[in-house]
Amino acid sequence: MDSIDIKIINFLRKNAKIPIAELSEQIGISGAAIHKRIKKLENKNIFVGSQINIDPKKVGFTTLAFVGIYLEKAIDVNFAIDKLNAIEEITECHYTTGDWSILIKIYCKDNQHLMKLLNERIQAIKGVSRTETFISLDQQISRQIKI
Repeated sequence: MDSIDIKIINFLRKNAKIPIAELSEQIGISGAAIHKRIKKLENKNIFVGSQINIDPKKVGFTTLAFVGIYLEKAIDVNFAIDKLNAIEEITECHYTTGDWSILIKIYCKDNQHLMKLLNERIQAIKGVSRTETFISLDQQISRQIKI
């Protein structure tokens, strides 16, 4: 990667829908060169997919929580993650250091929905000893990493 690739990445992280022509004008190289460089970055897996970001609140998921999951034994982690993967409300899952074995990010319709998922799905997973839940009141920062 050179300085032009870094400029392209930083423009795209702010606005993935920026037209090639505008990107070309901003960076000062041809549209064909921009397109070729984007393809190169995709082939190197610098860009890991593309997606539409849904606003959970606008589709009825008003509760965002982070749940720390304690496992009885570290060996249970792969089994637990397989079971957690089946819960569609979970949008992120991290194997962590510290007190928890796993940290998840979960969107629910409301607190009742969260409680039901905790009690009936998450805490019912073999090897889960307990959970610790933090409800987000409001997200203050959301961004891609700057390079």
